[in-house]
Amino acid sequence: MKLSTKRRALIVNGALGVLLLGGAGVAYASLNGGSSAEAAPSTTPVTRGTVLSSVSASGAVESANTRSLSFGTSGTVEKIYVESGDKVTKGQILARVDDTAAEEDLDAAAASLSAAQDGDTTTASGYSQYIQARNAYRDAKRTLDGTVLKAPFGGTITAVNGAVGGSSAGSGGSSTGSSGGTGSSAVSGARASGSSGGSSAGSGASGSSGSSGSSGGFIDIADTRRLQVVGDFTESDVTKLKSGQTATVTFDALPGVTASGKVTVIDPVAQTSNNVVQYAATISLTDVPKTVRLGQTTSVQVIVAKADDVLTVPTSAVRTAGGQDTVTVLSNGRQVAKTVEVGVKGDTLTEIRSGLSEGDAVVRSTTAGTGGLQGGFPGGGFPGGGAVRIGRGGAGQ
Repeated sequence: MKLSTKRRALIVNGALGVLLLGGAGVAYASLNGGSSAEAAPSTTPVTRGTVLSSVSASGAVESANTRSLSFGTSGTVEKIYVESGDKVTKGQILARVDDTAAEEDLDAAAASLSAAQDGDTTTASGYSQYIQARNAYRDAKRTLDGTVLKAPFGGTITAVNGAVGGSSAGSGGSSTGSSGGTGSSAVSGARASGSSGGSSAGSGASGSSGSSGSSGGFIDIADTRRLQVVGDFTESDVTKLKSGQTATVTFDALPGVTASGKVTVIDPVAQTSNNVVQYAATISLTDVPKTVRLGQTTSVQVIVAKADDVLTVPTSAVRTAGGQDTVTVLSNGRQVAKTVEVGVKGDTLTEIRSGLSEGDAVVRSTTAGTGGLQGGFPGGGFPGGGAVRIGRGGAGQ
């Protein structure tokens, strides 16, 4: 008996459907270890611990106290006693210029002062001559002192910008002080911190605070015992910073080496680069390893919030939607979403203030691509929710 073409198509389609269903059943059974039971999700218990929240930035090591020293007297450089990299002590002579003319001027001023003192200083004219002679002597003495450049503090010579036989390029005896010339952008507040004032006796160089953008002097010196990092923080992160917060600094060129520090200055003025707004903050370093050098690039992590002995869950397990935070827990074999109140949010852990109890089994977040396997095949079909339909048009149509 011959079957019609339509009936043969129905039989073939039905057989294909049975085969497809059978293959799906085998695949599902193998994925579930040969069992029809749903695979148990991965969980982690709610535990007590410490939660840390931090913000980070990059920067470079610089000295908290630097000076650009210049002679107080113009003249020809006669001797330079140091070179870049030398360590010096406070008051140590660094360089000098030819002082022949300065000594002659001082001798002449001393003679004039002596004559004025021997004159009649009881009259207005005599007293005026005495004052003029005294001031001229003091000025000549300062000029002679300015022929010698001395270290205002102990530190490291970072640059020598002159040479023997060249000009002293005297600048009236000023030495520009700043908090460092390395690091990121120059800022008005953070980089002006740590400037050291005062004068170096006998050096002809008085200390004055100045911006880090000023030109270098004849010799530049930095106090390497007082180091800092000026990091550039985003405008959202800087709102979490406060003076006194602890920080950890790592060094790109020194794997495994760290230094601790504290936030000392937060600049109030933003710096904008490529439409990115950032604020500079100064971190003063403590316990600095000897291998750390000026100018080394760093990563700074500042602890902005901390909660001790609190309930914690992995931060990845917390879901936020519509202003509510939820965590999925496994209860009696079922996954239940619970509303929670969170506290400090860290990169790895989040504080739970209410909604969970210690020991609750929190469902870990699943990786992408496995959602279709949880709870069986949605819609009775294959992973992804696609159902198998068998009809007159053939399987899968």
